[in-house]
Amino acid sequence: MAAPASAHRALDTVTTVADLRARVAAWRAEGLRVALVPTMGALHEGHLSLVRRAKMLADRVVVSIFVNPTQFGPNEDFARYPRQLEQDRFKLGMAGTHLVYAPTVEEMYPQGFATRVVVSGVSAGLCGDARPGHFEGVATVVCKLLNQGQPDVAVFGEKDWQQLMVIRRLARDLDLPVRIEGAPVVREMDGLAMSSRNAYLSDGERSIANYLYKTLKQIADDLDAGKDAGHACAWGISELGRLGFGPVDYLEVRDAETLEPVEGIVGRPVRVLCAVFLGRTRLIDNVAAGVRGGG
Repeated sequence: MAAPASAHRALDTVTTVADLRARVAAWRAEGLRVALVPTMGALHEGHLSLVRRAKMLADRVVVSIFVNPTQFGPNEDFARYPRQLEQDRFKLGMAGTHLVYAPTVEEMYPQGFATRVVVSGVSAGLCGDARPGHFEGVATVVCKLLNQGQPDVAVFGEKDWQQLMVIRRLARDLDLPVRIEGAPVVREMDGLAMSSRNAYLSDGERSIANYLYKTLKQIADDLDAGKDAGHACAWGISELGRLGFGPVDYLEVRDAETLEPVEGIVGRPVRVLCAVFLGRTRLIDNVAAGVRGGG
């Protein structure tokens, strides 16, 4: 009996900063903790796992749905990025979300908007090089969302590990009173990391897409067995090409926290990070390795 009521509540959607803050203020007046899960919509099980994690950490969960134009490059897929608000709201209702925040571009970036947030260091290299301006757009919109919703905790997926590190640095450097929580990658049965962009894959491409994770996992196993990081990554790039992936934007081993490049034998927690095209679709993934690195 509880599921339909939860679904009905999640249809409650606000589109302005003022309305969002009013709802959060009312919850705070009741002494409730608030969590925010920022998304760009086209929700799948990976996103819903973030909602479930947020529900464990707070009394009320807000999910934002906003396809952020400032994090897309001029030749990227902003126009064709899937938008399905009603389907998303239904899924969020079934997951027990308390409020959807779906601002317009005009609400997020009013006429005359002139501020950008740049996070140095962790934003360099990897997707920072492959997608110039991307993390500036991400940092700006996330900073705005955290200020707009003023949550106690915000939950992000670990699939985009560099993004998670950028956001943690942003919150730390700007003294934002919010806990940034990372949630594990959710994968399909064959290992492919769940992503809204997986819908772009043809049947043939989907049949080999899972080999990205298998390749990264093999590299992580090799690193844990004492193999040289450079040699392991060189093998991985060659293997992805043999399997039909390409071009490879990057496949690198980086320190798990600082994202500094790691060479030679790995002796500390690292991430094996990759971005690669399969047809027209750009896939990203990462796995942990190194001391206390896990799987």
